[in-house]
Amino acid sequence: QNGVMSGLMQMLLLKVSAHITEQLGMAPGGEFREAFKEASKVPFCKFHLGDRPIPVTFKRAISALSFWQKVKLAWGLCFLSDPISKDDVEKCKQKDLLEQMMAEMIGEFPDLHRTIVSERDIYLTYMLKQAAKQIELPRASENEPRKYIPAVVVGVVGMGHVPGIEKNWNSDLKIQEIMSVPPPSASSKILKFIFKATVLGLLGYGCYRVGHRTVEYVLSIPATQTYLQRLSEMPRQ
Repeated sequence: QNGVMSGLMQMLLLKVSAHITEQLGMAPGGEFREAFKEASKVPFCKFHLGDRPIPVTFKRAISALSFWQKVKLAWGLCFLSDPISKDDVEKCKQKDLLEQMMAEMIGEFPDLHRTIVSERDIYLTYMLKQAAKQIELPRASENEPRKYIPAVVVGVVGMGHVPGIEKNWNSDLKIQEIMSVPPPSASSKILKFIFKATVLGLLGYGCYRVGHRTVEYVLSIPATQTYLQRLSEMPRQ
C-alpha cells in the first residue's frame, strides 16, 4: 500500500525490533504501552497518539536518501546482529552518550536524521503545544466573562526527541510542509520500473523453466508415449 521501498524498510525495521526484543526480553515501545495503561486509570484523561503517521515519515525518509544511501542503510539493517544488554540501554540514558550517538547518525545519514528525528521533533512539539492549551470553562451566559484553567499534560517521548522539543517550544511551528510527501524523482521511477521488470522477468522465466521441465517429464512417461502413439496412428476423418 505504501510503496515497495517503504514496505521493505518497514520489514527491515521489524527485523531490528525483533532482534532487540530477543536480546532484551522486552519489545521496543514498552513505555508507550505503559503510558496507555496508566492513562486509562485516570478519570477524564484523554490519550493522544501525538507522533507523525508512520507512512508519511517513511516516505519522506526514503525520498530524502540517495540510491546508495538506501543500499547502505538496508545492508546495515539486514546484518544487524550486535549483542545488546540492559546495561547498554542504561548507558544510552546518559545525555552525553546519547548526543554522541545522535551526532554519529547526523554525520552518516544527515537527511535521514532530518526526516526521522528533526521533523518529528517539530511535529511532537506542535502536538504537545496543542494539547497544552488552556481549557475554557463552560459559561452560564454569554455575558459571563470567560474563564480558563491550565491543561495538565504528560508527554511520553523518546529521549532523543527531548532536546529538539525544548529547542522548538517557543517557536511558531508550521507542520504543513513536513506532512507532505514529495513526488518520486525520475531516477526513483526508473529504478522502480527496473525492479518490477526484473521481478516479473524472473517470475516469467521461472514459470517457463518449471513448465518446460513438467512437459518433458510428462512426455517421458511410457503411458503418455503410448497414448500419443495411438493418437498418431488413428485415421484422419
